[in-house]
Amino acid sequence: MSKHATSGHSRLTRTHKFSMAGVAALGAAALAVTLVPGHDTQATAAETVSAAPVAFTTNAGAKQIKDVQASVTDQQASATQKAKMAAAKLQAEKDAAAKKKADAEAKAQAEAKAQADAKAKKEREAKEAASRAAARKPVYANNLDGWIKQSLDIMQSKGIPGTYNGLYSNIMRESTGNPNAMNGWDVNAQNGTPSIGLLQVIQPTFSAYHVDGTSTNIYDPVANITAAANYAADKYGSIDNVNSAY
Repeated sequence: MSKHATSGHSRLTRTHKFSMAGVAALGAAALAVTLVPGHDTQATAAETVSAAPVAFTTNAGAKQIKDVQASVTDQQASATQKAKMAAAKLQAEKDAAAKKKADAEAKAQAEAKAQADAKAKKEREAKEAASRAAARKPVYANNLDGWIKQSLDIMQSKGIPGTYNGLYSNIMRESTGNPNAMNGWDVNAQNGTPSIGLLQVIQPTFSAYHVDGTSTNIYDPVANITAAANYAADKYGSIDNVNSAY
């Protein structure tokens, strides 16, 4: 019985060995097929192995180039924007300077025009005033009252002091109002220069104190009065201060 058992055990052991050998053979064959492929398979595998890194490298490079291109594009866009901003700022400064200059010129022109207009207005008003004055030019009576009033107007325009009463009282004492009166007996007459006219003025005094705008004729009533009043203002302060021969 033990013989049969041993024999059976041996048979099992051999069977198992055959089976394991078969499996090992099959495994080795499979491994051999895998490890030792045919020429085409080997070439394809080699190509696959060698091509894979190339494809990987190409994709990575493309991405890097794309990133670089994007960076360059961004930098160019930034530079372009900065250039535009700088140009806009420069143009704004130029526009501001031009406007400032234009405003200054416009202001100067306005001021010059205002001054010219003011001057023209002043001249126009002066002419109008002169025209009105000429239109209102008084008409003096050709008598003692008119001569005194005309003389007073002239004296006032020339800054010569005197009043109507001061002139009238001296005229009445010197000539009684006669414009052709002549004193032929006083010391002046004896010296060859008689006193003449309403205020009895000698020729040298008349010539020295003659008032512009009046007649140069010593017998002219207004010229005689204004010259005498001018002389009295110089010597006595005013014709009003004269109460006797002067």
